[in-house]
Amino acid sequence: MKTSNLNELNYSELVEKLSDNLEAVQNLRFQQALQQLEDSTQIRKIKREVARIKTILREYHLDIRQIENNN
Repeated sequence: MKTSNLNELNYSELVEKLSDNLEAVQNLRFQQALQQLEDSTQIRKIKREVARIKTILREYHLDIRQIENNN
């Protein structure tokens, strides 16, 4: 997912996406250990997306971005 797409997500969606990606990295590493992983670049792509999400979440913690309440 591109950074522009991540910028459109709200805080809770980013946290959920981060959790999903961390689980995906764990599953891909497990597949790699069992030599069942066909495309090893998937791990790198997901790790970069995790870094992008963590950067955006850090901006929320530093009050660079404001958490919007959609009530």
